[in-house]
Amino acid sequence: MVRLEGTNVQQGKDILAMSGLPIIAANDLGDAAKKIVAEVNQAVPA
Repeated sequence: MVRLEGTNVQQGKDILAMSGLPIIAANDLGDAAKKIVAEVNQAVPA
């Protein structure tokens, strides 16, 4: 999970997207929290 903010945010997001790494981008801390909970729920069998 990564959160970027500031100058050249889009450039940083583009670099990460092209890296081939399994990165989940978040727009803010609330968005990051929701996304990580969703990822954990998918990874843990019911």
